[in-house]
Amino acid sequence: QVQLVESGGGLVQAGGSLRLSCAASGGTFSVYAMGWFRQAPGKEREFVAAVSRSGSNYGYADSVKGRATISRDNAKNTVYLQMNSLKPEDTAVYFCAAKTTLVDLPLSRGYDYWGQGTQVTVSS
Repeated sequence: QVQLVESGGGLVQAGGSLRLSCAASGGTFSVYAMGWFRQAPGKEREFVAAVSRSGSNYGYADSVKGRATISRDNAKNTVYLQMNSLKPEDTAVYFCAAKTTLVDLPLSRGYDYWGQGTQVTVSS
């Protein structure tokens, strides 16, 4: 079973950038599709971005498309989320997730393992 630990959250002004990291341990990282999700206060958790097992295929929510870049380093068992041009509405707890899969596709749902989350707060 894989364990996921997110880091890199914090307080940033609108227009700024953050790079979130998610370190995985306890599993074979390259068999997992990886995703980032977020949950704002009073709202349901929503999909942000996903990357396939190999790192070759990506998917993004419309709300972050053009501002976010997901990547992974299978040698370091780590997935990243670079967020630019941050907006106050990006404020949320950001979660990393992993799903065992045989296909090399980014997945927006059905994740098996979750991290504890990291808080991102964007001030106006």
